[in-house]
Amino acid sequence: MQLPVQSQSVLFAEGWEAAAGVADLVAVARAADRYGFAYVGCCEHIAIPRRLAEAMSTVWYDPVATLAYLAAATERVRLLSHVAVVGLRHPLISAKQYATLDHLSGGRLILGVGAGHVPEEFAALGVGFEGRGAVLDETVDALKAALGSEEFPAFAGKRFAFEGLGQAPRPAQTPRPPIWVGGSSAAAVRRAAERGDGWLPQGDRREALPGQIARLRAMREAAGVREPAVIGAIAEPVYVGEPGWEVGRRALTGPPERIAASLREYGAMGVTQIQVRFRSRSRAELTDQMAAFGTDVAPCLN
Repeated sequence: MQLPVQSQSVLFAEGWEAAAGVADLVAVARAADRYGFAYVGCCEHIAIPRRLAEAMSTVWYDPVATLAYLAAATERVRLLSHVAVVGLRHPLISAKQYATLDHLSGGRLILGVGAGHVPEEFAALGVGFEGRGAVLDETVDALKAALGSEEFPAFAGKRFAFEGLGQAPRPAQTPRPPIWVGGSSAAAVRRAAERGDGWLPQGDRREALPGQIARLRAMREAAGVREPAVIGAIAEPVYVGEPGWEVGRRALTGPPERIAASLREYGAMGVTQIQVRFRSRSRAELTDQMAAFGTDVAPCLN
């Protein structure tokens, strides 16, 4: 699941999050740890322009700092950047940050990457916006080298090149932490197929996923990538039980088996990990929902 509090766009934040803080974030991460969630996710935006601030808000916690903080407060749950806009910085900087995070957390990092969509962020940092896709492609290739097993990695591309430069500590995971590619555009699906260990779709409805998955698998085979990709989906909002308040017409509600039956449909499409979001009016209601899901719904999924 994506963590609350750390990003507060009006598109998905619940009302109680505006007054929430670090204690709430830690409590939710610990609940995810306790109730068997696979990962918690944290977004990235560097700075939000005024024209977008009303809709997106300016509350976007830094993913490296946030996930490192939560690594010390949890034991098992994995830590996902969903997604890091790694094209905004040199890959050796990202490699240093995320290798350290993987080392400190005992190998719990999943590096989710994406192209970004706010031109003003790129302009402020002196990075070209129009060519960001090609930059991300090369950055992913460079990160694979830099996060691998070699203390002195080597890479030579059109934009980035390095050799004879050592970085330690190395990631705890071998051969390296997984890299999941976010996005649902044709370019993002191609990138996930050719370069990613996993795919994080953004906003695809159920009916669109089978076609997207088929395209990803065909492109992966054409590229000669043998390892299967972890294929994700962001499910409809969930409320375990009868809410007694308006949770939206698309929300999955009711008894655990009904919710599990609906979510199992994703597995039939070829999805291998589902990101869930719970409707809630307080931190307590959210963690109660997480407990109900982990205890009563999750055992019915596999």
